[in-house]
Amino acid sequence: MNEMREILEKLVGELGISGSEQSVSDLIEKEMKGRVDELRKDKLGNLIARKGSGKPKVMLAAHMDEIGFRVKYIDKKGFLRFVKVGGIDDRTLLNQRVLIYGKQKVKGIIGAKPPHLQKEEDRKKVVECKDMFIDIGASSREEAEKAEVKIGDPIAFDRPFSILQGELAIGKAFDNRVGCAILMGVLKQFKGKEALHGVWTVQEEVGLKGARTAAYALDPDLAIALDTTTAGDTPEVEEGEATTEVGKGPAITVAEAGGRGLITDKRILNWLIESAKKAKVPYQLEAGEGGMTDSAAIYISKTGVPCGTISIPTRYIHGPGEVLSLKDVENAIKLISIALDNLDSLNITRS
Repeated sequence: MNEMREILEKLVGELGISGSEQSVSDLIEKEMKGRVDELRKDKLGNLIARKGSGKPKVMLAAHMDEIGFRVKYIDKKGFLRFVKVGGIDDRTLLNQRVLIYGKQKVKGIIGAKPPHLQKEEDRKKVVECKDMFIDIGASSREEAEKAEVKIGDPIAFDRPFSILQGELAIGKAFDNRVGCAILMGVLKQFKGKEALHGVWTVQEEVGLKGARTAAYALDPDLAIALDTTTAGDTPEVEEGEATTEVGKGPAITVAEAGGRGLITDKRILNWLIESAKKAKVPYQLEAGEGGMTDSAAIYISKTGVPCGTISIPTRYIHGPGEVLSLKDVENAIKLISIALDNLDSLNITRS
């Protein structure tokens, strides 16, 4: 668990908003060099590893990108207006510390009109992103530009990794650096003869783009996406709204986005469930109504790919501080590793 904690801490410390995943990719490449048979980047920026060369050809995918922002405009007083990259709830933004990544890192904080100066009816409303700004301490546009901040620069939350209690960790970008870490762990342990392709994908948060192109190029026989999912174990979440809980094991997806995303192949579903039982790890089943994972793009690639998703239940997803269980992460690696050891039982054939 210490190794997983260390790699997660490194991963969440990197910038990786959609379209700016390079530093995350470089870190993973450095960690995986010499541990796989092949390591390369494709034209879109996906990092692709291969271990083994036999049949079937298996694709494991985890997206590197996180939600974040980009600089939209610098006003005459040096305040930055910004646009969101990925799905972010405006309620989580006010007073959050951020880092602007230009030629150098610039610290900032998200602000808005003080409530003391608002009308009573306005104080009852959620402040929208369009009415917020980032204060970097500059007094003019020229001073902001001297700090080498410019339009288009990526912006990420400034929230370090830390431990809450026991096995629970908090940090930004667990969605989906935890999937990246799981993929690294599985590849390091894999000793099979099958062709296992690990793909750290780009731009999932803005349209599953990396998974789409990687799956088309690889044309795998089956695939598993590794991601996070909403945990329903906090106050104000009613029973049945979200069925997974932090610390109760990795979640195996039955269907996502009410069927608009992946509907898991029954053979894959049964294989993953039996693998969890064989590995003697707890697991949870999920039929979600919310977002999609890379699987939604992979399983309709070319003539179709039998596909599944394994997710880590996470509190406060798409916010500045996400919470998960390191034990769930370790159990996900065990589950996937056992599943790969039992590929013969799956009997997947494609024409």
